[in-house]
Order: sequence, then structure tokens, then C-alpha cells
Amino acid sequence: MDTSFSCVGCGKCCNDHHVPLTLAEARAWAADGGQVIVLVEAFLGNGLGLPAQQREHAQRRSCRVLSGDTDAYVAITFAAYNVGPCRNLDENQLCRIYARRPLVCRIYPMEINPHIPLNPLAKECPPESWEQGPALILGGQLVDQELAALIQRSRQADRDDIQLKEAICERLGIRTTALKGDGFTAYLPEMSALANAIDEVLATPPATSRQPWRFHLSADDIADKVLAAGAHVASDTPLDYAFISLRVA
Repeated sequence: MDTSFSCVGCGKCCNDHHVPLTLAEARAWAADGGQVIVLVEAFLGNGLGLPAQQREHAQRRSCRVLSGDTDAYVAITFAAYNVGPCRNLDENQLCRIYARRPLVCRIYPMEINPHIPLNPLAKECPPESWEQGPALILGGQLVDQELAALIQRSRQADRDDIQLKEAICERLGIRTTALKGDGFTAYLPEMSALANAIDEVLATPPATSRQPWRFHLSADDIADKVLAAGAHVASDTPLDYAFISLRVA
């Protein structure tokens, strides 16, 4: 479907959205006094948790780790934690760091995941955003090639950063993941600890992951499948993270 788009400056996309960050952006966000949230999901080596239609994308942005007696593949997202308005919005709903805003902000309203098509109805932009302005998509193709390059840059950073993000998680003691499609584990690390971990890993990148991971599942039936595959399942009540369930009741 052909789509036009023009930002009307409503600021809705800058409210209550956790913005995915590259590793360099996460370090800068922490240095600026912002909070970074760490979101973790994983699938198993036997394919449990891995949608067939997203196989290539999921594999390219994940890191092979150990869980129990089997392999798992974790995907880790560092995101700007925004509850309410973004800390960089001014009184006129304008971005104070517009010239150096994160890649995902530059790409909006396009999707980073290549398997998620742009759906104006899923966005919070007012109708007039889609009724005026230049063509965004024509004949199913993105018109703006600079925007297309930014999308590819974001996806590539997601892939390039994953080994380092896993090592940073190890330094922070983050070793519990959700199963992809079942939920996310969400951590709010102390920012000086995150900054130090990023600096240490960038200075001396580790060769391989050493500490195993475990899974937090939403229900016993899913836990049974993960246990049957040989992975380790968390049995204690979490104190240092929240579990965000994606399971439909």
C-alpha cells in the first residue's frame, strides 16, 4: 500500500516508548543521566521459541550461550527507559537532542524488524500525519534511500553489538531470559555500573560467554518443554528484574 507521512510534531512517539539503542547510544544515554532498560529474550537450539518466518533475523541478532545441558540463543535490547515523556522533550514537545537523537528516532515511523510491515493504524500519530507530506512508501518500496540506509545501519548495529551486550550482561549479573514469544525479562541496572561494564567490555572484548543462562517462563506447560530440551528454568522469585509476559490469556 502506498503511504505518505509527515511529522506534525505531536510528540506522541516520544511518550511512554522504550527506544532501542545501539551500544554507543546506550553509553551516551547513561552519561547524559538517562535510564537504560535491558530486555532479554531467547530461543533454544532445537528451535523452541523461534518462529520459522523470522528465523534469519532472529539468529543474526542473537548470541549463542549455554543453558543447562543445551544451547540457547539470547537477543538483548538496550533501550532508553521512558515512562511518560522522553527526558529530552522540551515544553513545546520538541527534541532537545534532535541533531544527535538515536537511530530508531531517526527511522520512525518505519519498523526495524524486517518482518513487521508498517501499519499506520498501529502508530499513535494523528490521522493528518498520514494524509499529507511526501510519499514514504510507493509500490511497496521505501522512497527515501537515506532512510533505508539508516534502517540497515540500525539492523547491522543490532547484530554487531550482540556479543558485547551479552558480555556486559554477564558483568552485571544478568543471566535470566524469557523464551522468545513468551515474554521478556526486563532489568533496570544502575547506570554507573552499566557504563563501567560497557567501558570494560569495549576495552577488552571477551572471547566467549562463560556463565550459563536460565529461563523464566509464563506457565508450567512452557516450562516443561524448556526443561525437556535440557535448559535451566528459574524457580525462585525474581528480585532484580521484571517478567513481561506476551502470552495471550
